[in-house]
Amino acid sequence: MPWSNQSGGGGWKGGGGPWGPRPGAPGQQPDLEEILRRSQDKLRQAMPGGRIGGPFAVLLAVLLVALVGFFGFTVRVNPDELGIVLRFGEYIRQLPPGLNFRWPYPIEQVELPKVTRINRIEIGMRGSADSRDATSTIRDVPEESLMLTGDENIVDVDFVVFWRIANAPDFLFNIQNPEGTVKAVAESSMREIVGQNDIEPILTEARAKTEAAVQALMQQILDSYGAGVQVTQVQLQKVDPPSQVIDAFRDVQAARADQERLQNEAEAYANRIIPEARGEAERILQAAQGYRDQVIALAKGEADRFLKVYEQYQKAPDVTRKRIFIETMEKVLGDTEKVIIDGKSGPGVIPYLPLPEFSKQRPQEPAVEVQPQ
Repeated sequence: MPWSNQSGGGGWKGGGGPWGPRPGAPGQQPDLEEILRRSQDKLRQAMPGGRIGGPFAVLLAVLLVALVGFFGFTVRVNPDELGIVLRFGEYIRQLPPGLNFRWPYPIEQVELPKVTRINRIEIGMRGSADSRDATSTIRDVPEESLMLTGDENIVDVDFVVFWRIANAPDFLFNIQNPEGTVKAVAESSMREIVGQNDIEPILTEARAKTEAAVQALMQQILDSYGAGVQVTQVQLQKVDPPSQVIDAFRDVQAARADQERLQNEAEAYANRIIPEARGEAERILQAAQGYRDQVIALAKGEADRFLKVYEQYQKAPDVTRKRIFIETMEKVLGDTEKVIIDGKSGPGVIPYLPLPEFSKQRPQEPAVEVQPQ
């Protein structure tokens, strides 16, 4: 398996061979002989005559051995780190946070990857790592952000990937450049998801769906590599058409929005006017049905009345004719003003009888109260 460290790079770790970096390399503990030699030189300079002897030399030697033993056989692992112990370059065990025992270099060496830190990778843009910094300028990287959609349109996608170390040994030894690998996988996954969809959903309502699909595809690819990386979140920062045609795309979006608005207004008008028209039609039908039933009922009633009168006429024609005449005259003269003049009245009788005058009600005169004497 290739040798690597958590910050990337290939070949032997630090360029020092299979046992780690050379003694005295930056970031590593110096050689034991080098420490003793430097300590002796400093003591010779501090002691009068440049010599060390007696109990003081023994005590100093014991102190130096204790210090060298303490720092040589123990290693401190910070709370956000995990110690990965390599014995002669082979992975042996893991060390929890705190002070832990290990054999000194070159027998064992310890890698300290930060397993709880959330790492952030920007793709399609470069800016400040602190998202709260409003004054930072974001530089676009078109070679990473320009992508081709499924309907053969170009879209400019800027996004951020958050990831952490899930398996420290796999992260250190299975991939050569972890950060570069995560970035390449993120870009390729986004291009694949964008290439499977049209530009319209990506620009509008499918942002959350796109983020979830890219995260799932990235995790699947990294797991197949055995990278020991967990993708925690994918955030789309900007999804726009290319700057050269963004105005035309906005005009198209505005036209589609107007189209949807007009369609919604037309549907609302239809939903309002159609029930009203159906109700009016039903009302007319009900009125016609009632008028028909009324006419038929009246006609049947008139026919039945005529038949009844005809039966009575057959039994007594004279009486029936006289009755019909009287009922007809009653209907005709019932609502007219009538005056009776009797030309055969004898002397002393007024031949004129104004019936309408008698039908009028005279106003009642107030009663006069009589006081008793």
